[in-house]
Amino acid sequence: MPAPLLFLDVDGVLNPVCPHPDAGFDSHTLLGYTVLLSAEHGAWLRELAGTYELVWATTWEDEANVHIAPRLGLPELPVVRFNGYVPQPGDPRVPLMELFSARKWAPLLRYAAGRPFAWLDDCIPPRLVRNTLLRSALLRRDRLLLRVDPGQGLDRGHVDRLLHRPPTTGFLRRTGDPHPPARIGDPHR
Repeated sequence: MPAPLLFLDVDGVLNPVCPHPDAGFDSHTLLGYTVLLSAEHGAWLRELAGTYELVWATTWEDEANVHIAPRLGLPELPVVRFNGYVPQPGDPRVPLMELFSARKWAPLLRYAAGRPFAWLDDCIPPRLVRNTLLRSALLRRDRLLLRVDPGQGLDRGHVDRLLHRPPTTGFLRRTGDPHPPARIGDPHR
């Protein structure tokens, strides 16, 4: 079974807005912008690569492989395409007030194509986080959405959460329940 996907944003996650001065970020000028990157983030992402397939989910797209990955000690990663994405039949409907913050959702779902995934981003609509928590409460733990404070960026707590319970396919069993939950139409339950 393939590893779950880990969708990674850059700005606000790996490039925080105003990290603590002692947080160990180095300043880089990339494509005319000041970008703050931490070697510690690179080590954490390499650790996560033992459990997840890392995928860029950023408007940097291919530029993340050119400018960000080498500075974090990462190999070239696959990229989700957002720029120029054309909505397709079957894409989830996005409320008008979430058009900006949820614009990545349909391309991420299409890229995942049913595979379990986690998503680290500073701009995930609260509605999507709630819906994912509801799915989890219903014993489907195939998605994990973690909002990151854009001021501070990725922290060890996010990494530990991702490693502790990675998303998985199928239904979960309740503790002490010897039988998995019944599926609709399952003649055995």
